[in-house]
Amino acid sequence: MRSGKLYGPDSVTRSGGAIDGDISKPAFRYVAPPNMPLPILIAVPHGGRTYPTQALEQMRDPAHCTLRLEDRLVDLLGIEIAKRTGTGLLVAEAPRALLDLNRDREDVDWEMVSDPRTGGVRHSQHNRRARSGLGLVPRKLSGFGEIWKSRLTQAELDLRIDQIHRPYHRFLAYELEQIRNRWGAALLVDLHSMPPLRATPGQERAPAIVLGDRFGASCDGRLITRAFRYLEDKGCLSAHNRPYSGGYVLDRHASPMRGLHAIQIEVCRATYLDQSLSRAGNGLIPMAEMLAGLVRELGAATAGLGDRGYCSQAAE
Repeated sequence: MRSGKLYGPDSVTRSGGAIDGDISKPAFRYVAPPNMPLPILIAVPHGGRTYPTQALEQMRDPAHCTLRLEDRLVDLLGIEIAKRTGTGLLVAEAPRALLDLNRDREDVDWEMVSDPRTGGVRHSQHNRRARSGLGLVPRKLSGFGEIWKSRLTQAELDLRIDQIHRPYHRFLAYELEQIRNRWGAALLVDLHSMPPLRATPGQERAPAIVLGDRFGASCDGRLITRAFRYLEDKGCLSAHNRPYSGGYVLDRHASPMRGLHAIQIEVCRATYLDQSLSRAGNGLIPMAEMLAGLVRELGAATAGLGDRGYCSQAAE
């Protein structure tokens, strides 16, 4: 994580998983203050940009593909939000090009595996995203075509799952439960960024933020209501579940009845990057400050749910 010691020498820092190849780096890093003031964990699954040389050599156009696949520099946004709120911050170092942490392990385009295991499912509900080109290992980009020069082996795919996907989600589940056990409720803020949207008919401008809650399934409705009220007060145009409602991360880790809530936040890249959408821009700090205020609002609301929700249910 390109963050230094966010919370001083007493910071809780952990890393896990592995990126295979010539770099031998952890797949993710976590940092938190010794005593978290809010029952929130911010996760950044698509911010990784630590690429093994072999992976870059296998891409048809590394500069183009990496820029398109990354939630460009959204980890910097996460770091600035964490600084201002004292939340735990989990950042993937493994890039989405290697493995998409917001996909099910079975969401594989088996045509890109040279020696798929016997009985590998070709078409099912589990690999519907893969068939569009953006599965567990992305294969195609719209308007560009094939990302890779050659296919993966089954052994390479299995290694990525074992070293990146499994440890990331195991760690995330554990930390969320620790927060829930302390506060009575926990909120995962799954932070992403999106290309600029187009304004729909009747809109003067397009939404800058899309909040996803899996159409009401991933969090208590009071959290999403409070989030939209806050953004409206700040003059920030936002949308709900369209075109992004959340993905595998929310499906796997959200369980409101158990006090585990999750919201996906998609931030327009034009709000915090430069005109090329490749480098940090002047809007990064203002956007981080606005989102930090949102996190504080949601943290207070989540703590309130814990006071009267999960704890009382568990006692009954």
